[in-house]
Amino acid sequence: MRQFKTESKKLLDLMINSIYTNREIFLRELVSNASDAIDKLSFKALTDSTVDLGAEDLAIRLSFDADARTITVSDNGIGMTEAELDRNLGTIAHSGSEAFKDENIEHQGSDIDIIGQFGVGFYSSFMVASRVRVVSRSFGSDQAFAWESDGIRGYTIGAAKSGERDGAHDHGTDVTLFLRESGEDEDLDKFLSEWGLRDLVKRYSNYVRHPIQMMVTKSRELPKPEDAGDDYTPQYEQCQELETLNSMTPIWKKRSSDVAQTDYDEFYKAAFHDWEAPARTVSFHAEGALSYDVLLFIPGRAPFDLYSKDYEKGLALYSSNVLIQEKCADLLPDYYNFVRGVVDSPDVTLNISRETLQQNRQLRAIAKRVERKIHDELASMLADDRAAYETFFENFGRGLKFGIYESYGAKADDLADLLLFWSAREEKQVTLREYGLAAGEGKDKVLYAAGEALERLKKLPAVTSALDRGYDVLLCTQDIDEFMFQTMRTYRLASDADDDENPDEGGRELELANVATADLDLATEEEKSAAEQSTKDNEALFEAMARALGEKVSAVRVSANLTDAPACITAQGPISLEMERVMMKGPDAALAPHAERVLELNAQHPVFAKLVAVQAAGEDEKLALYANLLYDQALLVEGLPIDDPVEFAKNICSLM
Repeated sequence: MRQFKTESKKLLDLMINSIYTNREIFLRELVSNASDAIDKLSFKALTDSTVDLGAEDLAIRLSFDADARTITVSDNGIGMTEAELDRNLGTIAHSGSEAFKDENIEHQGSDIDIIGQFGVGFYSSFMVASRVRVVSRSFGSDQAFAWESDGIRGYTIGAAKSGERDGAHDHGTDVTLFLRESGEDEDLDKFLSEWGLRDLVKRYSNYVRHPIQMMVTKSRELPKPEDAGDDYTPQYEQCQELETLNSMTPIWKKRSSDVAQTDYDEFYKAAFHDWEAPARTVSFHAEGALSYDVLLFIPGRAPFDLYSKDYEKGLALYSSNVLIQEKCADLLPDYYNFVRGVVDSPDVTLNISRETLQQNRQLRAIAKRVERKIHDELASMLADDRAAYETFFENFGRGLKFGIYESYGAKADDLADLLLFWSAREEKQVTLREYGLAAGEGKDKVLYAAGEALERLKKLPAVTSALDRGYDVLLCTQDIDEFMFQTMRTYRLASDADDDENPDEGGRELELANVATADLDLATEEEKSAAEQSTKDNEALFEAMARALGEKVSAVRVSANLTDAPACITAQGPISLEMERVMMKGPDAALAPHAERVLELNAQHPVFAKLVAVQAAGEDEKLALYANLLYDQALLVEGLPIDDPVEFAKNICSLM
């Protein structure tokens, strides 16, 4: 028995038990090796006129024997001599395919498409097999040889048995795996079935360029007997039929002009298990130092688990048509996590197991291009099909907002113009740019109100007052809105949306301001002067009300912004009322910081005159009652809980 030409036991154990983490990929690796062998023979046919071989003659065959517990992968490719069996299979991590690629690098991707790189894929067989037998006959040779090993002690090489690859055209290789018995922690029996092998091929090797064939059981209707009556029931028999399991030609390798949208739709539904067609399809190709094909889909609806912790983002990553990762998260930023699709590149750097990627510049370059393409497609949808975009934004807009918040505003320039908000004045969805253009010169704020319900926000005193003064207000009902705006702080309204050469020139900065902010400045100079004078004239009133409210508020004062409402609650400092409301719903509500509240009064409202009269009459208890009622009323209007509902009810009854 020959020994592996390394520290075999240690290294082979590492190959089998450490490098590969998914047992299912053993078939992917063997099919890839078979594909490489066929490609090598195809290349020989191109360069050697004596080789009379057509592409239609080449295929990969699968078979299994459930009783003997064997799986065989066969090809009619280039085959191996005895010396090549010893070198390629007896030397761990020696890759004949890699050497072939290096020798014929100028043909890779056109005439040949060699997949193998590391020379260890074959040893993944030992994850499921107790013994592996390889019978191979090199093209042009009249002798077949057999390599056999249990993956532990070493291997043997000798002449193949009679009947093994001894025909005139029996060049190629058979790899037979003798599967272990299934144990408590592994179910290997599932691989010993038609559906089990079909599933592995569809999942990992569906787009290998050569046909992968297997004899499958089918039902065939028998001819109707001549003497059968009208009540004859058709009879069927089971038969074996050779079937090609893989589709071979991936749709993403085709030019978009050659593919109908219905074909894209059907591929999307089948590959990503959705019953609705995608809202948008993006296909593009890159060639050069880094070559890749990309097919992206923007779904028509949000998956039910999109915002759950179990949702996994990522694009399917292929290398030379072989699936490497079902969901490669590094190809998508979190805010585009809803995008589905495929990236196929022979140039990305894979780790030795071909299960995960090394962090590398190729991957980052592809991800950057993918991100830009998604952004451009969304911008195009927003400009050309507003109704479709509004539907998209209803499904996925929350993620775009979270992208700005999570990046601390760094992604605001990329994402801000993709956002939509409900306009209180226009009564429809508008973008920040549309808001800024409609506001006109001289108005340097984007006003918004944040809360739970649109109808309630429309009635807020701060909102109605802003509308009365000619401002529009964006009504925001998602809990991420306030946090996002606090992160952005400003929005740059470009002077020319189409000026991509100098995006930072011109335009103006608009401050993002919550209408429930205490220092909001919307009043005219005359109104502000009147408010200041009223504050001075009624200083004793405000001090008395502040004492009655205690720690509930940090101040009581006149508002220059209110028009109709008698009072409102605003916040000063970094924590807004909406941020407090959201954080109070979280798991750490007891530790959540509170907004610094200010009770603002409308000096032009009849209620204010009543407060002045009560304070002048020295009715301190009644003034305290009024102060608490106004405070609780303002909280209810804002959609915030009052501190003591029972006390509030008693105060109402005492006035009645």
